[in-house]
Amino acid sequence: MIHLVHHPDYVAPAPARSQYQWNKNGLVRDLLRAEGPVFVWHEPEPMPRAWLEAVHDPDYVEEVLRAAVPPEKERRIGFPVTPEVARRSQVVPGGTYLAARLALEHGFAANTAGGSHHALANTGAGFCVFNDLAIAAVRLVEEGYRVLIVDCDVHQGDGTAALTAGRPEIATYSIHAEKNFPARKARSTLDVPLPDGVGDAEYLETLERTLLPLLRGFAPDLVLYQAGVDPLAGDRLGRLSLSYRGLVARDRWIAGVMTSRGTPFASALGGGYGEDALEVSRRHVASVLALGSMAAKEPLQG
Repeated sequence: MIHLVHHPDYVAPAPARSQYQWNKNGLVRDLLRAEGPVFVWHEPEPMPRAWLEAVHDPDYVEEVLRAAVPPEKERRIGFPVTPEVARRSQVVPGGTYLAARLALEHGFAANTAGGSHHALANTGAGFCVFNDLAIAAVRLVEEGYRVLIVDCDVHQGDGTAALTAGRPEIATYSIHAEKNFPARKARSTLDVPLPDGVGDAEYLETLERTLLPLLRGFAPDLVLYQAGVDPLAGDRLGRLSLSYRGLVARDRWIAGVMTSRGTPFASALGGGYGEDALEVSRRHVASVLALGSMAAKEPLQG
């Protein structure tokens, strides 16, 4: 069985003037439910305010939770922070944390939202309000775990790198399109910038060559995996050229490596953009299925 984390508040009404596909999380949920009884569904609690403030500036947390984010910050985020968006922003980090706790118990679990890797200490950015990856990682570190964040979104995980810098129990890995957003990159533990147009073979070879040494050297207790599907050729905001088969191969390789090493891992949805929301959602569903099916084949080593 594949353990999935979902909350009704992940599906928020689209704020005015927003280009983000707000129906994506609902479509992902519906498509996964249509796969039949292969999943165990879990509903997270909102992340307590103290853990939000362990990563983000308390004044910014207050702005979000009151749905009173200044216009200049909303412009950086890419949409207004309505009360519904504020509720969603608090429950998504709770979902990534719950997926991590489930992964520690079962080997793998997936959050049907999250991967908000651009959010910074005192502002959101790039469709990200709170950085669920950093929030979950900091909480897990306080519980005694070493955490590696593996980010395969087409955009660099700049917020995650900045928010976890200087924490020896957290390492960050980002493989991304070098010329894509954000223009100003942060410094991850290991950044792997790729030129435009990289396809399946080069991507997968580079991923294996760069990630395995970091895994061996850092030896995490848990991996948080940002499973963005925007490296696909033709993605509206991507600059790489992976095929659908290449994306699935990427996720099967990630899952195979983690399970063979006995490393629990939890995935967050990450980016994926296009005019057809159903097509984008199917990419995310294929990712979850690839990760879950591969993890189920190779049970964790004792």
